[in-house]
Amino acid sequence: MKAKSELRVVIIGGGIAGAAAAVALKKEGIRAEVYEQAPELKEVGAGIGLRPPTIRYMKDWGMYGDIEKVTTHTDYMELLTGDGDVYHKERWPVLTDNPEERYARFVHRADLLDTLIAQLPPETVHLNHRCSSITDHGHYAEVHFENGHSVEADLVIGADGIRSVVRSKVFGDNKLVYSGYHAYRTLINEEQCLGLHSADNNLRILIEGKVQVYLLPLQLRKQVSLDITAPSADFSLRPVVTKQDLVDSVKEYGSTMIQVVENLNIEDFTCRPLYDFDPLERWNTNCVTLVGDAAHAMLHNIGQGANMALQDAGALAVALSESGTIPEALQKYEARRKPLTSKYQELSRHFPTREMETVFTEKDYY
Repeated sequence: MKAKSELRVVIIGGGIAGAAAAVALKKEGIRAEVYEQAPELKEVGAGIGLRPPTIRYMKDWGMYGDIEKVTTHTDYMELLTGDGDVYHKERWPVLTDNPEERYARFVHRADLLDTLIAQLPPETVHLNHRCSSITDHGHYAEVHFENGHSVEADLVIGADGIRSVVRSKVFGDNKLVYSGYHAYRTLINEEQCLGLHSADNNLRILIEGKVQVYLLPLQLRKQVSLDITAPSADFSLRPVVTKQDLVDSVKEYGSTMIQVVENLNIEDFTCRPLYDFDPLERWNTNCVTLVGDAAHAMLHNIGQGANMALQDAGALAVALSESGTIPEALQKYEARRKPLTSKYQELSRHFPTREMETVFTEKDYY
C-alpha cells in the first residue's frame, strides 16, 4: 500500500457517515476528499443518542471536547402510555467492556454534522458534486459526476445513504423494503410539549396501539425532537400528509398529546416513509467500500443508525492503519462490522409495543 499521505481517498456523501469517515481517516494521517451532491451541508430530522462505543471513537479522533459542547448526558429512558403515564424506566444498556458506560449523549443531527465538518480542512469538502457513475478497475476506481468533473482514487467510500449510487453502480441494486410505517418529525420548543417531555433529560417513548411518539430532549437548544411513528399504506417517497393525518395518527392518545399535535403547523414536519433493506452479501471490492446507510440501512427503532455509521468510520480507519494493502483492510473492516450491523438491521425491524420488557434489544449481543 502507498504511504498514508499518498493515498487517494474519495468519499461520496457529505452527511454524518461521510464526514465521520473523513475525520477518522484524518486521525490516521490519510487525507480524504469529500464529495456532496447538495449545494450546502445540512441535516434535518430527529435528535439522536450517541452511545459509548461511538463516544470512544470521538475521543480517539480528538474531538470529544467539541462534541461535549453540543450534547447532553442522559442515563435513562422511559416508556409511557398514550395518556403520559410512565410505566417503565430503564438505564441505557452496557454496549462496551466497561459496565459503568450506561449512558447516551443527546444531540441534534445538524449540530453533530457541523461538529464533524469543523474538524476537516475546508478545501477537502466539495459541494454540488452528484455522483453519476463509478468504474472499478480493480486496483483503483474512477468516479464521474454530473457536473462533468471526474476523479481517480485508490479507495472510494460510498457514504451516500440508503439510495446509494455507489452501492447501485458497484454492487447492484438491493431492493428497498417498506416497513409499513411513516415517521413524522419536527423540532418543538420545550413549552410546546405541554409537560409531556422529561425534565430529567430522559428519552420518552409513548406507546398506544401501533403508534409510537418519541420525545428526545435537546436541552442546549431548549427544544425537543418529536417523532410520531405510525402505520401507513402509502409507500411513496414523498407522501402527501395533511394536518388531519397527523392528528388522526394520535387519536388513541390522551388529550394532552392530541393538543400538542393540534397546536403545531404541518409545514414544520418532515414525513419519511420508513425503508430499509436486507443485509448485503458484501460491502467491498478491492478499492470500493460502503459505510452507514449505504451499507446497512436500518429502521430507527433501536436508535443505532447514526451510531453504526460513526462506528463504521472508526473501524474502517483502524483497518487501514494496521493493514499492508487496501484489499486486506477492507476485508478486515467488513469482517469486523458486518455481523453486528446485520444483527442490528434485524432487531431494528421490531417496533416497540407495550408487551416488550425492554426496547434495548441490542443489549443481548454485547
